[in-house]
Amino acid sequence: MKILLVFDFDNTIIDDNSDTWIVQCAPDKKLPIELQESYQKGFWTEFMGRVFKYLGDEGVQEDEMRRAMTSMPFSPGMVELFNYIRKNKETFDCIIISDSNSVFIEWILEAANFHDMFDKVFTNPAAFNSHGYLTVENYHAHSCKRCPKNLCKNVVLEDFVDKQLQEGVNYTRIVYIGDGGNDVCPVTFLKKDDVAMPRKGYTLQKTLSRMSQNLEPMESSIVIWSSGVEIISYLQFLIKE
Repeated sequence: MKILLVFDFDNTIIDDNSDTWIVQCAPDKKLPIELQESYQKGFWTEFMGRVFKYLGDEGVQEDEMRRAMTSMPFSPGMVELFNYIRKNKETFDCIIISDSNSVFIEWILEAANFHDMFDKVFTNPAAFNSHGYLTVENYHAHSCKRCPKNLCKNVVLEDFVDKQLQEGVNYTRIVYIGDGGNDVCPVTFLKKDDVAMPRKGYTLQKTLSRMSQNLEPMESSIVIWSSGVEIISYLQFLIKE
């Protein structure tokens, strides 16, 4: 009987947003105004596709992008948390559900030697094309009205848990660690033994707090964190229960 740990990536595992961090590779470290203004709400992946094309047009190479990505800091206490999880891997399965992309996540986790700790990474597939440009596609299509067009984390989480159940893996509880608006949907899927862990001061925490003030029902417990060290303490408490 295992506990499933579900991690968001940007502003959760790493202490910034990988998609905005890559702009450091652009000339003068900024995007042209018309490119910035081309973003439409709910279509972030398409926007990032245009950003990557622009970087390619400006001659930004793969190794330069990789250097920028692997210089990103981890969130406070995350390295300690991952070392703790690694020592207790028989108790935890770990997955990432992220609106970043497969190339960025792979680079960052490999550089820090944490890539083997995750059982699955669900994110927008990315690859370098024959011209050396980074390209990115939507993770899937879905019908959820609350989520961006390219990814409903709730759909991904439910599918994963169902598939695991078919393989005979039944989780005693799910612990969801995230920060953003697109983490609200999967958190509402959590049941009474599960735990939502929003990052202190970020959108997910503010939204959950507003929902509780409006008396919108939430089955799971909510535990706020600002460092991975606090998450370790909470996981130790769960294991002892």
